[in-house]
Amino acid sequence: MKEKLEQIKKLIGELQKDAPDEISAFLNFLQKAEKDSAISAKNKELINVALAVAAQCEWCIAFHTQNALKLGASKDELIEAGMQAVVMHGGPALMYMIPLLNAIEEFSNE
Repeated sequence: MKEKLEQIKKLIGELQKDAPDEISAFLNFLQKAEKDSAISAKNKELINVALAVAAQCEWCIAFHTQNALKLGASKDELIEAGMQAVVMHGGPALMYMIPLLNAIEEFSNE
């Protein structure tokens, strides 16, 4: 899963050269949308994990799982978030619990 994070960093770096206004606007929005407000940053990351599983995006799973763990999310919370995606998205989302479990395992040791 760390490889996925490296791929994200590389993509962002390339887009900062090729589409600086667009990627800057997106990163600014991301930072503002994910900060503590009515919903805590940790809970937002748990929501993002569920959405990443439902969207079947391994890069998003890696990114948001690492962020959620840094904000104090537990393995149980992350799995429950992932399972909510399975409730709403069915079998395909269930298969994306595999990268979620891999990300939890890999990033829990940091």
